[in-house]
Amino acid sequence: MGVKLYFKKVMKLTLVILLLISFGCNTQKQSTSNADSFTFLDYSKNSLDYQITPENSSDRSGLMFSDQGAWFAYGLSDDTTETIGFSGPFLMTQQNGVWLTQSLLNPSFKVNTTSEVLKQESATSYASHLEMSYTSDKLAVDETLVFKNGHTALVETQIKNMSDKAIAVEVLWNNAPVLIDGISFSQVDHVIKITSSKSDASGYITFPKTTTVAMADSLQFTATNKISLKPGESKAFVVAQTFIFPEYSWGEERKAIENVNFETVLKERKGEKNRQLQSIIENRKPEYIDDKYAEVLAKAHLTLQNNWRIPAGELKHEGLFPSYHYEWFHGFWSWDSWKHAVGLSYYDVSLAKDQMRAMFDFQSDNGFIVDCVFRDTTIEAHNYRDTKPPLSAWAIVNIYEKDKDIDFVKEFYPKLKKYHEWWYENRDHDQDGLCEYGSTDGTLIAAKWESGMDNAIRFDDSKILKNSEDAYSLDQESVDLNAYLYAEKLFLSQLAAILDHTEDSETYKAEAGVLKEKIQQQFFDPEDGWFYDTSIDGKTFIKGEGSEGWTALWANAASQEQADAVKIKLMEPKKFYTKIPFQTMSADHDRFDPLKGYWRGPNWLDQAYFAVQGLRNYGFHEEANQATIQIIEGADGILGKGKSIRENYHPITGEGLNAQNFSWSAAHLIMLLQND
Repeated sequence: MGVKLYFKKVMKLTLVILLLISFGCNTQKQSTSNADSFTFLDYSKNSLDYQITPENSSDRSGLMFSDQGAWFAYGLSDDTTETIGFSGPFLMTQQNGVWLTQSLLNPSFKVNTTSEVLKQESATSYASHLEMSYTSDKLAVDETLVFKNGHTALVETQIKNMSDKAIAVEVLWNNAPVLIDGISFSQVDHVIKITSSKSDASGYITFPKTTTVAMADSLQFTATNKISLKPGESKAFVVAQTFIFPEYSWGEERKAIENVNFETVLKERKGEKNRQLQSIIENRKPEYIDDKYAEVLAKAHLTLQNNWRIPAGELKHEGLFPSYHYEWFHGFWSWDSWKHAVGLSYYDVSLAKDQMRAMFDFQSDNGFIVDCVFRDTTIEAHNYRDTKPPLSAWAIVNIYEKDKDIDFVKEFYPKLKKYHEWWYENRDHDQDGLCEYGSTDGTLIAAKWESGMDNAIRFDDSKILKNSEDAYSLDQESVDLNAYLYAEKLFLSQLAAILDHTEDSETYKAEAGVLKEKIQQQFFDPEDGWFYDTSIDGKTFIKGEGSEGWTALWANAASQEQADAVKIKLMEPKKFYTKIPFQTMSADHDRFDPLKGYWRGPNWLDQAYFAVQGLRNYGFHEEANQATIQIIEGADGILGKGKSIRENYHPITGEGLNAQNFSWSAAHLIMLLQND
């Protein structure tokens, strides 16, 4: 290492340390010495707006709070006169998600036998829990909801006497009308059971044993409890809401509920979220040390949390939905999973590992990875028609770098090898060492899906070719696919070296060298200064500047001269340096259509991340830093409180498009800001 380079690295490291000391030492000391200090949780306060009282079962006008991988979620009631309880639950135990009721636990109060009208004072959310506060002349009522685990949420109702006299308080719980068909309630002692003709999950509401529970009919219950309060005295009731699939034991869960300590669970959840937020907030690049970027990370963290699901049905490991909020995204997708796992690895390595396992559980004997999988295949079948771009080895290396778990590498290395080999056996029509996207069923639509960029203009004139039984290719070789495969060879070489598989490591490294040369020679047009897909014979460029054109920079497969040329177009405002830089196709193309185009113009944050990282790979750090700031500031709702992170964005106006609460967008925001 040269003296100048060494000196620059030392100075950079010193700057990072000084910034972390000035920002982090006091807050870290507070957060670890006092579990109730919200040093990092403060960044998640009201990060997303959960206020909604659903008008019907499919109301998506608000967001829903979930945690611990539960298949159900809640909102903060925005009706200050009719309901006090938390909105919901929103059940994902039925495919695509429905609201069971406006409020399953809707308490009312009598003081000395007279009904008390309460006014909502506040509704607050954190990554750890939800809070609502109500007051009257005589009472202060605080409601807190926290997830005990992936089956049960606990709701504490704390009641305080605000008068100067002793009072008798009667608490009455009932449920708002049920919003979906096929539901019935039944009672056993102080537990209400909820069954559905449309789901194999069961629900249970467990009241304190001192509560008197009664059924009005099969869709309405009441529960009452009476207490006496001295002036200034408080008492609390804890009610558990459980929604559990048949593969889990309700009997064991009920025993745990009977012995649960609400304050202990809440303290655990606060500590867990505080540590997770601390890990990603303190690891920011020095350029993004402002608190507004800490709030972005907290919103991204919470977005992933809301989409987290425990194993159920066909899904044998926990992982993330792309979006619980969008009705067709209640499953796991393969390249979404690879991206989720990298984002998760910065604060929850265990969940990141299971996200990878969730897809590899479905790996075929020949190495193929299924496109997407679902809990309930009677409603939605797994999609074996295509796979998705090969980014799994990238994810495994990123996870390994966080905890150096060699056993994890041993677990995945043979699976990754099989998947890598599958591409060359099933998607290299002319056996020239360059692969094509394709499908297993011979359909053109599934072949386009395999790219992940379903309707990109480069596929407008594509045709399908048969390679063998169950193996078809498009009649074009794609630069992004081969750049991913180049990167994968280097990641496999790295993993092989970790396992002392020296021959494998050297073989993959040599193959990468050959492929790099092919990528530079075949896919780069020196006249345009851009990487394009080509015809399958490699002789004709498929023109139209799209985000696939910078994948070679992300993979480090371009020459410096080629990267210089691509950088010029990336930083051109009329092309890719828009309000939200690095959208999926050039803004000056005649088929550019961000509002309706899906992959014909919107900014997808994964592609924007690949561009930023590509710039960094070739030394353009100032441009990368500038673009990252403009991406975050230009995209509506990423900065600030309330609005959710979207599936994609209009690059000219900044408008959020398509699904809300989108996981891979959140994962890539974490990646953009982390100091690797």
